[in-house]
Amino acid sequence: MGQEFRIARDSLGEVRVPADAYYGAQTERARHNFPISGLRLQPRFIRAQGIIKRAAAIANRDVGELDPSLAAAIIAAAEEVIEGKFNDQFVVDVYQAGAGTSQNMNANEVIANRACELLGGERGDTSLVHPNDHVNMAQSTNDTIHVAMNIAAIEAITHDLLPNLLHLEEALFKKANEWDGIVKSGRTHLQDAVPMRLGQEFGGYANALKMRREMLQQVSERLLVIGLGGNAVGTGINAHPDYSEKAIAEVARFTGLPFRKPDNYFTFVQNPDTAVEVSGQLRALATTLMKIANDIRLLSSGPRTGLAEIRLPAVQPGSSIMPGKVNPVLPEMMNMICYQVFGCDVTVASAGSASQLELNVMMPVIAYNLLHAIQILGTGVRAFTDKCIVGMQANEERCRYYAEMSTSVATALNPLIGYDRAAEIAKKAYAENKTVREIAKAEGLTEEQLANYLNLRRLTGK
Repeated sequence: MGQEFRIARDSLGEVRVPADAYYGAQTERARHNFPISGLRLQPRFIRAQGIIKRAAAIANRDVGELDPSLAAAIIAAAEEVIEGKFNDQFVVDVYQAGAGTSQNMNANEVIANRACELLGGERGDTSLVHPNDHVNMAQSTNDTIHVAMNIAAIEAITHDLLPNLLHLEEALFKKANEWDGIVKSGRTHLQDAVPMRLGQEFGGYANALKMRREMLQQVSERLLVIGLGGNAVGTGINAHPDYSEKAIAEVARFTGLPFRKPDNYFTFVQNPDTAVEVSGQLRALATTLMKIANDIRLLSSGPRTGLAEIRLPAVQPGSSIMPGKVNPVLPEMMNMICYQVFGCDVTVASAGSASQLELNVMMPVIAYNLLHAIQILGTGVRAFTDKCIVGMQANEERCRYYAEMSTSVATALNPLIGYDRAAEIAKKAYAENKTVREIAKAEGLTEEQLANYLNLRRLTGK
């Protein structure tokens, strides 16, 4: 038996829509016009669209523009969208009509048809609940898509990414404390350097992440500015004078986040600048995470022919041909995520620069890449922390061996014998495969001098 259809109508005429679909004519046209990638805007974005439509119905009801019975049905339908009940009905490709008109209409049609059902009608009965006249009342694609992006991004950052970053930060600080007494060789230019402590190294990672987390939190707060009510170009056409303030207040109340109106609605509609800024911070965060992941791969390299100063949890076999091989798969995963975030930022920045006159029409691809970066960073950091960082172990014996064998230990002798003589001792130690301590003793330095100047723990500072 073939698929059944119903006839839906829009301003261009009739369209055959699957009978069981909650979307309507405009969504169906977009579905056929843009069979591009199979990618859809994320569930958090769909949730944000539901939040907007719910707030709009409440505000329009409260200012006397929307019949209370219609408002109640739209609110109930929007709440089901917020809960994710109709995610499968959002079928428009990410690469769609500019500005996201199809995405906005997808939400309008799903909510209108569900509201029709709640009022006892049938899907497609636009005389009962109209997707434009009722669900989209006092709104435009040009403000709602931008606002949905902001809501989705700040919710994802607040509830997913920042807590997971803090979790990693705390795990790194814990390792820094645990390993504070382990002396090792520092390395600069990938060459031996003066001694340091393994705890100091990991404390550096933890603090770098802390700085990135705080900066991301600070910049992302600008996402709380939403121009709901600016409508098509920022003038608020067809919206009640009190609509914007009431709608934004309802979004804030529902989400528990302090959303507020912009100082200038025209600026908000014209420019996705905050998304560009936040994306830049995500790129910077990825840069820091990349450094940490790369260092962990180097420090755990081996187990016999690498540095092997730390041991990673063995979470899966590492080779299809080499038995017993275990690879640093979690840091490798983190690397790949960071590369993808770099790519997302290039897209966001490039699309963000495409604003023209009263609007940036590249909003769907900006929103998708911004949310994708947030999502993979959040989930990736959590897995990296729980499956790698928490279970890492230090190889104290290997760390101590490298610290003693480093020729750069000779640096500590500079104040006693001068740079040139210390350099000769370092070169001789390397040539004879001995420690600086051994050569210095053979060169006539006393035990007291060696104990004083080559105390490796003291050389690492406080």
